[in-house]
Parts: sequence; structure tokens; C-alpha cells
Amino acid sequence: MTKMRIGLLFGGRSGEHEVSISSARAIARALASDENATKYEVQPFYIQKDGRWLSGNIPQQVLESGKPLEIEQKAENESPLSREFPSFNAVDVWFPVLHGPNGEDGTVQGLLKLMQIPFVGSGVLGSAMGMDKIAMKMAFAHAGLPQVKYIAVNRSQIWSNPCVFPKLCDQIEETLGYPCFVKPANLGSSVGISKVRSRTELEAALDSAASYDRRIIVEAGVIARELECAVLGNDNPQASTVGEISFNSDFYDYETKYTQGQADLSIPAKASSAIISKIQDMAVQAFLAIDGAGLGRVDFFYVESTGEVLINEINTFPGFTATSMYPQLWEASGISFSELVDRLIQLALERHGDKS
Repeated sequence: MTKMRIGLLFGGRSGEHEVSISSARAIARALASDENATKYEVQPFYIQKDGRWLSGNIPQQVLESGKPLEIEQKAENESPLSREFPSFNAVDVWFPVLHGPNGEDGTVQGLLKLMQIPFVGSGVLGSAMGMDKIAMKMAFAHAGLPQVKYIAVNRSQIWSNPCVFPKLCDQIEETLGYPCFVKPANLGSSVGISKVRSRTELEAALDSAASYDRRIIVEAGVIARELECAVLGNDNPQASTVGEISFNSDFYDYETKYTQGQADLSIPAKASSAIISKIQDMAVQAFLAIDGAGLGRVDFFYVESTGEVLINEINTFPGFTATSMYPQLWEASGISFSELVDRLIQLALERHGDKS
């Protein structure tokens, strides 16, 4: 039987470059194990931090080492994207294992769509909405999903007009109060996020967030448990069991996320069947609201004191290592890591057939 050639695309121009490599390594192992080994042949493609696309031996070396190729390294036979197009013809399905901007935000999805080759995950619209926290929350609001209060801000309100900035801070204090969270709208993995408790901290956080993105979101703080649900499918998606993240830091920042031992994952989460069912229903609604495809992880706040469940955000390509929440949620729901990877490829083929 002829094996299907899977173009494993990883690395990328974002702060989550190293996380992407870890996810790609786990997926490559899954594609080479069990029944997958008889069905698929992996062809790795690596995007350097400077945006250079590489194929051949170099991506395989990065997968084996788990370490990024530094920009200043002069790898033998390296070539820019324009010289790599012939090798693209050898790909049957793309598996873009990219986290964050310039990979999970619809940019690469647009390129893959132009190639007219199936690819795993959401398309241009779903990826873009899943990355932009403001557009995402507008879609959630339209779908009737409850969420924390928030205010959308643009960079010009912070930097361009000194008369506007104090009024903006007044509005945030009056509408949201303290503590609140200031976030760049288009970054993942909690990069650039600040928890603020005073006017001085608010001003500094807004200035910092504006250095990352021209769109900023400020959200009201809430005392709640953080629960997560994985989604798998296209037009008729399924929700996994629900898990919980607990940590001792002030909030779930980048260091807490990616430092071993800083956070604990509990699967399944300890909550009533009614709350679990509600979260699963809301996760599917959120996935459909942004036109998601293939996979997604939806994060929630559960306010035990009131029984409220508030949607936080959706991640259209969550971390995908063996210890990441998304595959662990499906493992607990009866789908192994290797089977999950196989299903995602089949969903990509299904979606491509629908689009065709």
C-alpha cells in the first residue's frame, strides 16, 4: 500500500518556536508508531526563526535534537522558501504544528489553502478568530456564551494622544475595577500578559502590551477554577472529558505553563456532572462560533461560589506533546495519542473534500 505523505510543518516566527518543536517531535513519533507507520510517511519542513523554510535533512536533525537551528548557523544546503516549492509537490496532507502568530493565526493556513492540499486544523477564518482575542470574544458574545467583562483598546489610545490615555484608564477602572488583566490581543502562551492592581500598574501594563500588539484587551479579574475541554471534529465536533489546571503562581503565565512542576493537571476535573456537561456544550458552541476545524482546546472559568461557567478563550492548535492537556484529555476520553493524530489527518481530508 502506498503511504500517504504527511508534510510536518513546525518551528515558525513566534515566541512559541521551541514549544512547536516539542509538539512536532511527539506527533512525528505518533505517525511512526502502531498502525500509523504502515499508513503515513513523514516529510518534515522547518521554519527558522527568521522565516526561512527548510526541508530535507535539517528539519529531521531539529526533530531529533529537539533544539532550534539558530539564525546565525549556516546549515549546508539551506535555501529560502522560493527554492523549496518543488518538494511541496510530494506532500499529500499538511500537518502545521505551529503555535502563536505567523502560524496559528491564519497566515500559514492561507498559504496552504492556495496550494489546494488538505491540512490539519482550522482554516483562515477559524485560525484568525482563534488568535485575535477581541474578535474571538465578539464571536462568543454573538453566540450567547457568558464571559468576563472586557474592554478592547488600540495602541493609538495608549501612545498617540496624551489626552485620551487618562480617560481610558478612568474607563477601565470604572468598568472593570481591580484586579484586571491586560493582554496583547494576538499573542499566545500568556506572552505579554500582566495582572494589575493599581493605576500605576495599569499604565505600565498598557504600555507594555502596546509594544507587542496594536490591539489590546483588558479583562476583569475573577476568582475561579480554570477548567479546559478539548474538541475534535469538523461540522459535528465532539467534546472530551474536562480537565483542570491548578498552580501556585499569581496567574497562569508563560513561566508557569512551560516550567516543569509549576502547574498540575487534573483529569477528570472534580465537578458535578451538570457543570461538566455545561462546559462540554459550551466548548462545542465556541468551536462552531469561530468556524473551527479539526481540533481546539477551550478554556473556562468556573466560579464555584455562584455556579457560573464563563468562557475564557479557544486555542486552535494547542500544545501537542505527550504531557500537554489536549492529548491527555482525549487519552482520558478513550482516544490514544497515535489514534488522535490519525483522526486529525482524516478530518483534514474530510474538510478538504467538503471545500472542494
